[in-house]
Amino acid sequence: MTGNDPQIAQIRRELRWLKGYALAITALVATMALGAFRRGTPAHETFDTIDVQRINVVEPGGRYRMVISNTPRSTGPIYKGKPFGYAGGGRPGIIFFNDEGTENGGLTFGGSRSADGRVQAATHMSFDQFDNDQVLNLDYRENNGQRLVGISMLDRAPFDIAKLAAMYDSLNRIADAAQRRAEMMKIMAPTSGEPLQAQRVFLGRNPAKAAMLLLSDRAGRPRIRMAVDSTGAASLEFLDEGGRVTARLPESR
Repeated sequence: MTGNDPQIAQIRRELRWLKGYALAITALVATMALGAFRRGTPAHETFDTIDVQRINVVEPGGRYRMVISNTPRSTGPIYKGKPFGYAGGGRPGIIFFNDEGTENGGLTFGGSRSADGRVQAATHMSFDQFDNDQVLNLDYRENNGQRLVGISMLDRAPFDIAKLAAMYDSLNRIADAAQRRAEMMKIMAPTSGEPLQAQRVFLGRNPAKAAMLLLSDRAGRPRIRMAVDSTGAASLEFLDEGGRVTARLPESR
């Protein structure tokens, strides 16, 4: 057959038509795929119910802002985006993070009854000092009927928590118990008169079933104690640095 054969011309026309058809189909499929991709990543979605083991709320760069999780998927402490201290897996609830990706508070909870009927339960919400630990706490704790419910406020020395955790890790590597205790006391000792931590205020109900307000000095020593005990008796006490009552209302008889 020659190049002018009518059959060759017909074949060429059909090939050109098939190429055009293939290009059109390809463009259509690409457009549909792009639209499906865009629909698959919406800026906003609504769900009636969602079951999930962990949700990470992050900033655009991926830095944590809040983690909501069950027990095994919970995070351990994080300092400027890096884990430290201890592993995760033991804090079900919500953990908050500051602008630098450091943990700065959270809400944790739990509760169970053992086979012999003993109850252990706790709910804890706290807010942390910058680069440090808890300074405002809301707590409920129960151990087989012994319950504490209250709010506490603490002072903490301006000590970087990551450095403190590293110091504790070094303590755990000391085999001699007496030496380990001595080094622990050095860490816990006040710096420039300021203790590593000191509870300044407690307001709540203690395990002895007393409603009380306890105010302490900078060293964490109780100095004013106002209470209504389990029998309904009210009292106001002033204490010295050694914990001795120096004045009481009503006066003791």
